[in-house]
Amino acid sequence: MKLVSWNVNGLRACVNKGFLDYFKQTDADLFCLQETKLQEGQISLDHGGAYREYWNYAEKKGYSGTAVFSKIEPLSVRYGIEEDREPEGRIITLEFDAFYLVTVYTPNAKRDLSRLVYRLEWEERFRGYLQQLDRKKPVVVCGDLNVAHQEIDIKNAKSNRGNSGFTDEERDKMTRLLEAGFVDTFRHFYPDRTDAYSWWSNMPKVRERNVGWRIDYFLASDRLKPHLTDARIDAHVLGSDHCPVVLELEIG
Repeated sequence: MKLVSWNVNGLRACVNKGFLDYFKQTDADLFCLQETKLQEGQISLDHGGAYREYWNYAEKKGYSGTAVFSKIEPLSVRYGIEEDREPEGRIITLEFDAFYLVTVYTPNAKRDLSRLVYRLEWEERFRGYLQQLDRKKPVVVCGDLNVAHQEIDIKNAKSNRGNSGFTDEERDKMTRLLEAGFVDTFRHFYPDRTDAYSWWSNMPKVRERNVGWRIDYFLASDRLKPHLTDARIDAHVLGSDHCPVVLELEIG
């Protein structure tokens, strides 16, 4: 089974930059999007009816939003945490026979850290939600988690320490999530790989010089480790300031 996650930073713009070429080429079983920046009815993707579509739109136009394209019909679909249909459209949960899939666009603390307190409280609720699911069946979590967890996950660790996405508080929340029974699938396969990033600033030459951050992830319940077969970052794929990340697993 192949799963893809991509923060497209505006799906309509990404479609104009080759999104569908990658979408069709990868032929994923589950394809998750973050930061779609859409309202209902603003786009129609041609996939020949191969996928069921699930969208969580933000109330604010042109902001946030998530989506999942699935070749497999889920047992259930949930938007937001529990029954909370969050106004920013950040979470979709699909339940399958063998696992839950959760795609998420984690709130940004903002450059001035004005949203850090909200972000940390949100992290607590989100971790509790994942643990609640995990008690029922294994969980795969994917998306833009808006944090570079370790120094290996960011090009300039020293100069960025304390900045949004690399504060000690945000990194600690990621550590606590992993300690709650989840594995960072990319680091599971490639614990020492450097210069592996999924987001780059739009400043000139930054992406060309690979001055990036790894903030897009596939996490999985620890007990899924025997089923993981590969994880990768498709850094060559353009169209957004993020690139797609991929997980392959063998599971019923």
